[in-house]
Amino acid sequence: MKEDFYYGTGRRKTSVARTRLYNGSGQILVNGRPYQDYFPRSTLQMIINQPLKLTKVQGKYDIKINVTGGGLAGQAQAVRHGISRALLEVSSDYRPTLKKAGLLTRDARVKERKKYGQRGARAKFQYSKR
Repeated sequence: MKEDFYYGTGRRKTSVARTRLYNGSGQILVNGRPYQDYFPRSTLQMIINQPLKLTKVQGKYDIKINVTGGGLAGQAQAVRHGISRALLEVSSDYRPTLKKAGLLTRDARVKERKKYGQRGARAKFQYSKR
């Protein structure tokens, strides 16, 4: 792969995806493995391809992704966010399309912490009146 690339960082929950787009043939590598091997579920593969399909650039770029933290679903969404941000560097014409689909907004929802004196974040210990 060549040295010139477009970069985008994607985040979701505790996952961070560092994404690089190179001019190429459409190969997507996640942590050095093909994305079909890294994300075996078809729904996760669909999530990753979403920004490429919307902007009609599928097969034009080789994508290299390093992703850490979280689970598979969070990582897939972080990768989608990273690819979307990298596509903005390619051309700002993609912005309205990606913005309308909601792919540029960082999904800030994270798990709420457990509170002391409670069984969970919201759940209380069982109360017995008598």
